[in-house]
Amino acid sequence: MGLVSQDALNQLQALMDQVEEPLKKTFQNVHQGFATENIARFLKAREWNVSKAHKMLVECLNWRVQNEIDNILSKPIIPPDLYRAVRDSQLIGLSGYSREGLPVFAIGVGLSTFDKASVHYYVQSHIQINEYRDRVVLPSASRKHGRPITTCIKVLDMTGLKLSALNQIKLLTIISSIDDLNYPEKSNTYYIVNAPYIFSACWKVVKPLLQERTRRKVQVLPGSGRDELLKIMDYESLPHFCKKERSGSSKHAATATVSENCYSLDHPFHQELYNYIKQQSRIHEAVEPIKQGSFHVDFPELPAEEEEIAKTIESEIHKFKGSNGDSDYNMAFKSMVIED
Repeated sequence: MGLVSQDALNQLQALMDQVEEPLKKTFQNVHQGFATENIARFLKAREWNVSKAHKMLVECLNWRVQNEIDNILSKPIIPPDLYRAVRDSQLIGLSGYSREGLPVFAIGVGLSTFDKASVHYYVQSHIQINEYRDRVVLPSASRKHGRPITTCIKVLDMTGLKLSALNQIKLLTIISSIDDLNYPEKSNTYYIVNAPYIFSACWKVVKPLLQERTRRKVQVLPGSGRDELLKIMDYESLPHFCKKERSGSSKHAATATVSENCYSLDHPFHQELYNYIKQQSRIHEAVEPIKQGSFHVDFPELPAEEEEIAKTIESEIHKFKGSNGDSDYNMAFKSMVIED
Protein backbone atom coordinates (compact mmCIF):
# COMPACT_ATOMS: atom_id res chain seq x y z
CA MET A 1 0.00 0.00 0.00
CA GLY A 2 1.37 3.42 -0.94
CA LEU A 3 2.18 6.20 1.48
CA VAL A 4 -0.80 8.27 0.35
CA SER A 5 -3.18 5.36 0.90
CA GLN A 6 -1.73 4.56 4.31
CA ASP A 7 -1.93 8.20 5.33
CA ALA A 8 -5.58 8.32 4.25
CA LEU A 9 -6.32 5.16 6.25
CA ASN A 10 -4.68 6.63 9.34
CA GLN A 11 -6.63 9.88 9.01
CA LEU A 12 -9.99 8.16 8.57
CA GLN A 13 -9.25 5.69 11.34
CA ALA A 14 -8.53 8.62 13.69
CA LEU A 15 -11.84 10.24 12.73
CA MET A 16 -13.74 6.98 13.29
CA ASP A 17 -12.11 6.54 16.70
CA GLN A 18 -14.03 9.68 17.74
CA VAL A 19 -17.42 8.23 16.77
CA GLU A 20 -19.78 7.85 19.71
CA GLU A 21 -22.82 5.67 20.36
CA PRO A 22 -25.02 4.58 18.72
CA LEU A 23 -22.81 4.92 15.62
CA LYS A 24 -19.92 3.17 17.34
CA LYS A 25 -21.93 -0.01 17.94
CA THR A 26 -23.28 -0.23 14.40
CA PHE A 27 -19.78 0.41 13.01
CA GLN A 28 -18.63 -2.68 14.92
CA ASN A 29 -21.35 -4.67 13.13
CA VAL A 30 -20.04 -3.30 9.84
CA HIS A 31 -16.37 -4.14 10.31
CA GLN A 32 -16.68 -7.38 12.35
CA GLY A 33 -13.18 -6.91 13.76
CA PHE A 34 -11.62 -5.83 10.45
CA ALA A 35 -11.88 -2.06 10.84
CA THR A 36 -8.93 -1.19 8.60
CA GLU A 37 -10.18 -3.27 5.67
CA ASN A 38 -13.65 -1.80 5.94
CA ILE A 39 -12.41 1.77 6.26
CA ALA A 40 -10.40 1.13 3.09
CA ARG A 41 -13.63 0.16 1.26
CA PHE A 42 -15.14 3.58 1.84
CA LEU A 43 -11.90 5.31 0.88
CA LYS A 44 -11.80 3.36 -2.41
CA ALA A 45 -15.41 4.30 -3.07
CA ARG A 46 -14.48 7.97 -2.74
CA GLU A 47 -11.15 7.81 -4.59
CA TRP A 48 -9.18 8.01 -1.32
CA ASN A 49 -10.57 11.42 -0.42
CA VAL A 50 -10.67 11.30 3.38
CA SER A 51 -13.31 14.00 3.82
CA LYS A 52 -15.69 12.42 1.31
CA ALA A 53 -15.09 8.92 2.64
CA HIS A 54 -15.73 10.08 6.21
CA LYS A 55 -18.98 11.72 5.15
CA MET A 56 -20.05 8.58 3.29
CA LEU A 57 -19.24 6.29 6.21
CA VAL A 58 -20.99 8.45 8.81
CA GLU A 59 -24.06 8.71 6.57
CA CYS A 60 -24.01 4.94 6.19
CA LEU A 61 -23.89 4.48 9.98
CA ASN A 62 -26.75 6.94 10.46
CA TRP A 63 -28.78 5.05 7.84
CA ARG A 64 -28.16 1.84 9.73
CA VAL A 65 -29.27 3.36 13.05
CA GLN A 66 -32.33 5.10 11.63
CA ASN A 67 -33.48 1.93 9.85
CA GLU A 68 -32.46 -0.52 12.62
CA ILE A 69 -30.29 -2.49 10.21
CA ASP A 70 -28.48 -4.12 13.12
CA ASN A 71 -31.77 -5.91 13.91
CA ILE A 72 -32.76 -6.90 10.38
CA LEU A 73 -31.49 -10.46 10.80
CA SER A 74 -34.06 -10.94 13.56
CA LYS A 75 -36.94 -9.88 11.28
CA PRO A 76 -38.12 -12.94 9.32
CA ILE A 77 -40.27 -12.58 6.23
CA ILE A 78 -43.46 -14.37 7.29
CA PRO A 79 -45.46 -16.46 6.68
CA PRO A 80 -43.01 -19.07 5.30
CA ASP A 81 -44.93 -19.37 2.02
CA LEU A 82 -44.29 -15.68 1.36
CA TYR A 83 -40.59 -16.10 2.02
CA ARG A 84 -40.45 -19.06 -0.37
CA ALA A 85 -42.21 -16.94 -3.00
CA VAL A 86 -39.62 -14.18 -2.53
CA ARG A 87 -36.79 -16.71 -2.91
CA ASP A 88 -38.37 -18.17 -6.05
CA SER A 89 -38.62 -14.74 -7.69
CA GLN A 90 -35.39 -13.08 -6.43
CA LEU A 91 -32.76 -15.56 -7.53
CA ILE A 92 -29.56 -15.37 -5.55
CA GLY A 93 -27.50 -17.86 -3.59
CA LEU A 94 -24.08 -18.89 -2.38
CA SER A 95 -22.72 -21.59 -4.68
CA GLY A 96 -19.33 -22.05 -3.00
CA TYR A 97 -15.94 -20.40 -2.61
CA SER A 98 -13.03 -19.50 -4.86
CA ARG A 99 -9.66 -21.11 -4.27
CA GLU A 100 -8.62 -17.90 -2.51
CA GLY A 101 -11.53 -18.32 -0.09
CA LEU A 102 -13.88 -15.65 -1.49
CA PRO A 103 -17.60 -16.50 -1.35
CA VAL A 104 -19.16 -17.02 -4.79
CA PHE A 105 -22.66 -15.57 -5.09
CA ALA A 106 -24.79 -16.57 -8.07
CA ILE A 107 -27.48 -14.18 -9.30
CA GLY A 108 -30.18 -15.13 -11.78
CA VAL A 109 -30.61 -11.74 -13.38
CA GLY A 110 -32.73 -12.81 -16.32
CA LEU A 111 -34.99 -15.27 -14.52
CA SER A 112 -35.75 -13.12 -11.46
CA THR A 113 -39.29 -11.80 -11.75
CA PHE A 114 -39.71 -9.78 -8.54
CA ASP A 115 -43.47 -10.20 -8.87
CA LYS A 116 -44.51 -12.24 -5.81
CA ALA A 117 -44.28 -9.56 -3.10
CA SER A 118 -44.02 -5.83 -2.52
CA VAL A 119 -40.84 -3.84 -3.16
CA HIS A 120 -40.20 -3.65 0.59
CA TYR A 121 -39.97 -7.44 0.95
CA TYR A 122 -37.42 -7.69 -1.86
CA VAL A 123 -35.36 -4.85 -0.35
CA GLN A 124 -35.58 -6.52 3.07
CA SER A 125 -34.45 -9.84 1.61
CA HIS A 126 -31.56 -8.21 -0.25
CA ILE A 127 -30.29 -6.40 2.85
CA GLN A 128 -30.64 -9.56 4.95
CA ILE A 129 -28.42 -11.46 2.52
CA ASN A 130 -25.92 -8.55 2.59
CA GLU A 131 -25.87 -8.56 6.38
CA TYR A 132 -25.63 -12.35 6.65
CA ARG A 133 -22.74 -12.25 4.18
CA ASP A 134 -20.95 -9.54 6.15
CA ARG A 135 -21.65 -10.80 9.68
CA VAL A 136 -21.54 -14.58 9.18
CA VAL A 137 -20.17 -15.75 5.81
CA LEU A 138 -17.16 -13.45 5.47
CA PRO A 139 -16.03 -13.66 9.14
CA SER A 140 -16.28 -17.46 8.90
CA ALA A 141 -14.17 -17.48 5.73
CA SER A 142 -11.65 -15.16 7.41
CA ARG A 143 -11.30 -17.50 10.39
CA LYS A 144 -10.93 -20.53 8.13
CA HIS A 145 -8.14 -18.96 6.06
CA GLY A 146 -6.47 -17.02 8.87
CA ARG A 147 -6.65 -13.67 7.06
CA PRO A 148 -9.24 -10.97 6.39
CA ILE A 149 -11.69 -11.91 3.63
CA THR A 150 -14.04 -8.95 3.17
CA THR A 151 -15.18 -9.24 -0.46
CA CYS A 152 -17.01 -11.76 -2.63
CA ILE A 153 -17.31 -12.85 -6.25
CA LYS A 154 -20.58 -12.51 -8.16
CA VAL A 155 -21.57 -14.62 -11.15
CA LEU A 156 -24.50 -13.05 -12.99
CA ASP A 157 -26.57 -15.23 -15.31
CA MET A 158 -28.20 -13.18 -18.07
CA THR A 159 -30.36 -15.96 -19.47
CA GLY A 160 -33.99 -15.01 -19.92
CA LEU A 161 -33.78 -11.22 -19.91
CA LYS A 162 -36.85 -9.80 -21.64
CA LEU A 163 -38.28 -6.40 -22.43
CA SER A 164 -40.79 -6.91 -19.63
CA ALA A 165 -37.87 -6.59 -17.22
CA LEU A 166 -37.99 -2.86 -17.94
CA ASN A 167 -40.64 -2.74 -15.21
CA GLN A 168 -38.00 -3.83 -12.68
CA ILE A 169 -35.61 -0.93 -13.24
CA LYS A 170 -37.04 1.08 -10.31
CA LEU A 171 -36.60 -1.78 -7.82
CA LEU A 172 -33.17 -2.72 -9.14
CA THR A 173 -32.03 0.89 -8.98
CA ILE A 174 -33.20 1.15 -5.36
CA ILE A 175 -31.23 -1.98 -4.46
CA SER A 176 -28.18 -0.79 -6.39
CA SER A 177 -28.28 2.62 -4.66
CA ILE A 178 -28.52 1.00 -1.21
CA ASP A 179 -25.44 -1.06 -2.05
CA ASP A 180 -23.60 1.90 -3.55
CA LEU A 181 -24.01 4.01 -0.44
CA ASN A 182 -23.91 1.44 2.36
CA TYR A 183 -22.08 -1.66 1.09
CA PRO A 184 -19.39 -0.24 -1.22
CA GLU A 185 -16.56 -2.33 -2.64
CA LYS A 186 -17.93 -5.66 -1.40
CA SER A 187 -17.61 -7.37 -4.80
CA ASN A 188 -14.16 -8.33 -6.02
CA THR A 189 -15.25 -9.32 -9.54
CA TYR A 190 -18.47 -9.60 -11.56
CA TYR A 191 -18.54 -12.46 -14.05
CA ILE A 192 -21.27 -12.14 -16.68
CA VAL A 193 -22.37 -15.44 -18.24
CA ASN A 194 -24.95 -16.57 -20.78
CA ALA A 195 -24.98 -13.03 -22.14
CA PRO A 196 -27.33 -12.62 -25.13
CA TYR A 197 -26.38 -10.73 -28.25
CA ILE A 198 -28.20 -7.59 -27.20
CA PHE A 199 -26.09 -7.37 -24.04
CA SER A 200 -23.08 -6.27 -26.10
CA ALA A 201 -24.99 -3.31 -27.52
CA CYS A 202 -26.24 -2.20 -24.10
CA TRP A 203 -22.83 -2.72 -22.52
CA LYS A 204 -21.29 -0.38 -25.08
CA VAL A 205 -23.51 2.52 -24.03
CA VAL A 206 -23.47 1.81 -20.29
CA LYS A 207 -19.76 1.03 -19.87
CA PRO A 208 -18.57 4.63 -20.38
CA LEU A 209 -20.98 5.79 -17.65
CA LEU A 210 -19.42 3.53 -15.01
CA GLN A 211 -16.46 4.50 -12.90
CA GLU A 212 -13.18 3.00 -14.00
CA ARG A 213 -12.80 0.92 -10.82
CA THR A 214 -16.19 -0.69 -11.56
CA ARG A 215 -15.41 -1.34 -15.22
CA ARG A 216 -12.24 -3.16 -14.23
CA LYS A 217 -14.25 -5.58 -12.12
CA VAL A 218 -16.60 -6.70 -14.90
CA GLN A 219 -15.68 -9.70 -17.05
CA VAL A 220 -18.06 -10.92 -19.74
CA LEU A 221 -17.34 -14.63 -20.26
CA PRO A 222 -18.25 -16.74 -23.31
CA GLY A 223 -21.21 -19.08 -22.92
CA SER A 224 -21.78 -20.42 -19.43
CA GLY A 225 -18.29 -19.30 -18.37
CA ARG A 226 -17.42 -22.73 -17.04
CA ASP A 227 -13.87 -23.00 -18.38
CA GLU A 228 -12.87 -19.52 -17.21
CA LEU A 229 -14.46 -19.90 -13.78
CA LEU A 230 -12.73 -23.25 -13.23
CA LYS A 231 -9.45 -21.30 -13.23
CA ILE A 232 -10.43 -19.65 -9.93
CA MET A 233 -12.75 -22.19 -8.28
CA ASP A 234 -13.35 -25.93 -8.11
CA TYR A 235 -16.17 -27.57 -10.03
CA GLU A 236 -18.22 -28.03 -6.85
CA SER A 237 -18.31 -24.25 -6.32
CA LEU A 238 -19.57 -23.44 -9.81
CA PRO A 239 -23.14 -22.10 -9.92
CA HIS A 240 -25.46 -24.77 -11.33
CA PHE A 241 -25.99 -22.76 -14.55
CA CYS A 242 -22.24 -22.83 -15.26
CA LYS A 243 -21.72 -26.58 -15.00
CA LYS A 244 -22.49 -27.29 -18.65
CA GLU A 245 -20.48 -26.01 -21.57
CA ARG A 246 -23.31 -24.55 -23.59
CA SER A 247 -25.09 -21.39 -22.47
CA GLY A 248 -28.62 -21.19 -21.15
CA SER A 249 -29.65 -21.78 -17.57
CA SER A 250 -33.39 -22.47 -17.63
CA LYS A 251 -32.90 -26.17 -18.35
CA HIS A 252 -29.91 -26.35 -16.02
CA ALA A 253 -31.96 -24.87 -13.16
CA ALA A 254 -34.77 -27.30 -13.80
CA THR A 255 -32.49 -30.35 -13.70
CA ALA A 256 -30.21 -29.19 -10.88
CA THR A 257 -30.55 -31.04 -7.60
CA VAL A 258 -31.43 -29.19 -4.40
CA SER A 259 -27.79 -29.32 -3.32
CA GLU A 260 -26.72 -27.77 -6.64
CA ASN A 261 -29.42 -25.12 -7.16
CA CYS A 262 -28.23 -22.39 -4.79
CA TYR A 263 -31.33 -20.28 -5.52
CA SER A 264 -33.62 -22.80 -3.85
CA LEU A 265 -34.87 -22.24 -0.32
CA ASP A 266 -33.99 -25.90 0.25
CA HIS A 267 -30.32 -25.32 -0.62
CA PRO A 268 -27.98 -25.55 2.42
CA PHE A 269 -27.06 -21.84 2.20
CA HIS A 270 -30.67 -20.67 2.32
CA GLN A 271 -31.54 -23.18 5.02
CA GLU A 272 -28.67 -21.86 7.16
CA LEU A 273 -29.74 -18.27 6.51
CA TYR A 274 -33.41 -19.04 7.23
CA ASN A 275 -32.57 -20.89 10.45
CA TYR A 276 -30.21 -18.11 11.56
CA ILE A 277 -32.93 -15.50 11.14
CA LYS A 278 -35.45 -17.70 13.00
CA GLN A 279 -32.97 -18.15 15.85
CA GLN A 280 -32.27 -14.43 16.06
CA SER A 281 -35.99 -13.64 15.94
CA ARG A 282 -36.65 -15.91 18.92
CA ILE A 283 -33.98 -14.06 20.90
CA HIS A 284 -35.41 -10.71 19.83
CA GLU A 285 -38.98 -11.86 20.49
CA ALA A 286 -38.23 -12.09 24.18
CA VAL A 287 -37.89 -8.30 24.11
CA GLU A 288 -40.35 -7.35 21.36
CA PRO A 289 -43.05 -9.50 19.68
CA ILE A 290 -42.49 -10.33 16.01
CA LYS A 291 -44.85 -8.42 13.75
CA GLN A 292 -46.07 -9.69 10.40
CA GLY A 293 -45.30 -7.35 7.53
CA SER A 294 -42.26 -6.13 5.63
CA PHE A 295 -39.31 -4.38 7.26
CA HIS A 296 -39.44 -0.89 5.78
CA VAL A 297 -36.15 0.78 4.94
CA ASP A 298 -35.71 4.36 3.79
CA PHE A 299 -34.84 4.36 0.10
CA PRO A 300 -31.88 6.58 -0.79
CA GLU A 301 -32.13 9.45 -3.20
CA LEU A 302 -31.00 8.26 -6.60
CA PRO A 303 -27.41 9.37 -7.31
CA ALA A 304 -26.93 11.28 -10.56
CA GLU A 305 -24.78 8.49 -12.02
CA GLU A 306 -27.42 5.85 -11.25
CA GLU A 307 -30.16 7.99 -12.75
CA GLU A 308 -28.19 8.56 -15.95
CA ILE A 309 -27.50 4.82 -16.32
CA ALA A 310 -31.15 3.93 -15.77
CA LYS A 311 -32.30 6.48 -18.35
CA THR A 312 -29.71 5.29 -20.84
CA ILE A 313 -30.83 1.67 -20.49
CA GLU A 314 -34.48 2.61 -20.86
CA SER A 315 -33.64 4.56 -24.00
CA GLU A 316 -31.68 1.69 -25.52
CA ILE A 317 -34.38 -0.85 -24.73
CA HIS A 318 -37.06 1.30 -26.31
CA LYS A 319 -34.90 1.48 -29.43
CA PHE A 320 -34.67 -2.31 -29.60
CA LYS A 321 -38.35 -2.66 -28.84
CA GLY A 322 -39.21 -0.29 -31.63
CA SER A 323 -37.02 -2.09 -34.16
CA ASN A 324 -37.83 -5.66 -33.06
CA GLY A 325 -41.43 -5.48 -31.89
CA ASP A 326 -42.22 -7.87 -29.05
CA SER A 327 -39.56 -10.42 -29.94
CA ASP A 328 -37.48 -11.99 -27.22
CA TYR A 329 -34.93 -9.20 -26.90
CA ASN A 330 -33.40 -8.39 -23.65
CA MET A 331 -33.06 -5.84 -20.97
CA ALA A 332 -29.49 -5.10 -20.12
CA PHE A 333 -26.97 -3.88 -17.76
CA LYS A 334 -28.59 -2.19 -14.84
CA SER A 335 -30.34 -5.37 -13.82
CA MET A 336 -26.92 -6.77 -12.95
CA VAL A 337 -27.14 -4.70 -9.77
CA ILE A 338 -23.52 -3.65 -9.97
CA GLU A 339 -23.08 -1.57 -6.88
CA ASP A 340 -19.36 -0.89 -6.55
